[in-house]
Amino acid sequence: MHSPHTEEWTLRIRYAQRKDSGIYECQISTTPPIGHFVYLTIVEPVTEINGGPDLFINKGSTINLTCIVKYAPEPPPAVVWKHNRDDINFDSPRGGISLVTEKGILTTSRLLVQKAIASDSGLYTCEPSNANPASVRVHILNGEHPAAMHHGISTILSGPSLVAFVLSTILLFYHHSIRWKDFRLT
Repeated sequence: MHSPHTEEWTLRIRYAQRKDSGIYECQISTTPPIGHFVYLTIVEPVTEINGGPDLFINKGSTINLTCIVKYAPEPPPAVVWKHNRDDINFDSPRGGISLVTEKGILTTSRLLVQKAIASDSGLYTCEPSNANPASVRVHILNGEHPAAMHHGISTILSGPSLVAFVLSTILLFYHHSIRWKDFRLT
C-alpha cells in the first residue's frame, strides 16, 4: 500500500497464515538497491487447560482448573468458562465458585470450585474471546480408584490372579503361533 504524496509504503497481508512466516525485504530502487530485511513470524493463539483431557477429583476437594492462552497478539478481552456447555454462574446458590484471570503475554484464567460434589462432574470449557476454546472432563470420585474406572478388569485382577491371567494369555498366544507337533518339553 502506498500513501499518496508520501514516501511511505506498507506491506499488508490479509488473512495471514503460518505459511506467510518468513523473511521479507523492503527495497528502494536505487543503484545499487538498498534493502531492509524483516523476519515475520505468524503465530496462532493456543488455549490449554493444565492436566487435561481428564481430571479425577475427590469428592469434597477443590476443583482447580487453570486455562492458559498463549501466542495471542493481545490478551483476550474476556475469558468465559462453561460447564457442560452452560456459562458458569458465579452467583449461583451452589456458591464456592471463583475465577481469577491474569492478562499478559501469557493469559491465565483459574477456575476454583470448592467442595466438589457429583453434579460438578462433566465437561469444563475455557473460551477466550480471541482464541479457540479448550476443554477438560472432570470426574468427581467418591472413594473410587481412577484406574478402575478406565479398566474394569483391574479391580478383579490383582496380585496372584493378575499373574495367572498374564501367563495364561502368553500360553494362549504361543498355542496359536507355534504348531504343537514342533513343541517339545525336555
